Amino acid sequence: MSRALLSVFVFALVVAVLAYVPFIAGSYGITLGIGMLGYVTLATAWALFSGPTRYVSLATVAFFGIGAYTVAVFSENMAYPLLLAVAGAIGLAVALVVGLATLRLAGVYFVIFTFGLAELIRQLVTWYEVNVTGTLGRYIFLPVTPEGIYWQLLALATTAFLISWGIGRSRIGLALKVIGDDEVVASHCGIDIARVKLALFAVSAVLITLVGAIQAPRWTYVEPTIAFNPTVSFLTLIMALLGGANRLTGPLLGAVPLFMLFEWLSANFPNHYSIILGLVFIAIVFVLPRGVLAFVEENWRRWRKSGVKNLPAVAE
Repeated sequence: MSRALLSVFVFALVVAVLAYVPFIAGSYGITLGIGMLGYVTLATAWALFSGPTRYVSLATVAFFGIGAYTVAVFSENMAYPLLLAVAGAIGLAVALVVGLATLRLAGVYFVIFTFGLAELIRQLVTWYEVNVTGTLGRYIFLPVTPEGIYWQLLALATTAFLISWGIGRSRIGLALKVIGDDEVVASHCGIDIARVKLALFAVSAVLITLVGAIQAPRWTYVEPTIAFNPTVSFLTLIMALLGGANRLTGPLLGAVPLFMLFEWLSANFPNHYSIILGLVFIAIVFVLPRGVLAFVEENWRRWRKSGVKNLPAVAE
């Protein structure tokens, strides 16, 4: 069996095992699975754009909240599949508008804008709810079970992974790597920088929007502070950076352990959770700036080199 076929078989087996989890796990296990798959998808979607381009986006929660609020607003008038389609379309429209206006920014300016975008959308939704509808939140009553949410997120996570895999092996993936290294060189190579970045930003935003839309029914009640919680953006960023945003499996390896860690911290240290989150973020940036996989590979190479140098000379 070739290496490619073996990888496909292992991937399909892992997906099949995860799909079977709701049949053997209790309600708490399914809840953990929903949260974990949600962040795996968010981190993978974030890395899809920000990994190769090196544009650090804090707009994750803006699209996540758009998806959740779309379901909350239209849940009484639309069928559930149509709700997801509408949420994805709204996320795509917002991403195209934002991308056309801001993807010429770079560095700290892009970071600040994306953070401000999430806060702007939250404030606009809050103003609309208070001044137009006369409420602050909405109830969601949809016939969607926790198992259904789990399987939908598993399908979405699988889709995000396959998209990332496909782009990484395409001409667009190569163009993104050149853009991330040097946009001036990319433009001289004939790469349409604006179009490539906009396309990837839009795909990433749609995936993130769908995560919010799929998870919305499990809350029953949604309000701006819940849907647009900035912690979602920071957790997604930390998870992607820990595993390595430039690696296919990096977001997965970062999301799973950190989600379990943060679940434990939020349950045992609710008053110090934000402080610990900040310390973890700082530690990852300084200790593992390129991700844990790159750290392991670099140390493995050093160990091998030092081992070769220290080998005793063989007498002739």
